[in-house]
Amino acid sequence: MRVITGEARGRKLITVEGTETVRPTTDGVKEAIFSAIQFEIEGRTVLDMFAGSGQLGIEAISRGAKEVYFVDSAMASIKVIKENLRHTKLEDRAHVVNMPFSAFLKSTRATFDIAILDPPYNLRILQKALPHLEEKMSDSGIIICEHEKECTLPRELGRFEIAKVLKHSRTAVTIYRPKADTEETDEVEE
Repeated sequence: MRVITGEARGRKLITVEGTETVRPTTDGVKEAIFSAIQFEIEGRTVLDMFAGSGQLGIEAISRGAKEVYFVDSAMASIKVIKENLRHTKLEDRAHVVNMPFSAFLKSTRATFDIAILDPPYNLRILQKALPHLEEKMSDSGIIICEHEKECTLPRELGRFEIAKVLKHSRTAVTIYRPKADTEETDEVEE
């Protein structure tokens, strides 16, 4: 696992060991996610929810995000996120929060331009988290969900709708954008 591009390009990241719920995003999927939003990251506030090792949020900071909130309920993940931030020297733009997603979304006053959700597969966590996330997003917000291909997400989410679905091996990435910003849903197989 490494940072693909930006100021921390090439830096290796560690992952959480000995847990079945942490499944690091592959470089191919990470590349697809950031290619889809490459011109929309700079100066933005990003949420990396179910952060695991923090690699997606770290990639966002490396590519110019103003700040990233790393949220995970597992203390082992929080320790790894902090170590990866220290190693990449990006901790000055990071907020690391050890809290369940529902408690965080209820309590935070932050508004996010980009939200990246990569929860453990097969637990229907996305379906529980998405309705609470919509009100925390900026008017031009982008919601990115990494999930197993078999997972079905709602076409619309309040003022958001699916703009693109990327498929990569056994993984899918669903990207929501505000309804006015979407024309037709693109489905891309990689």
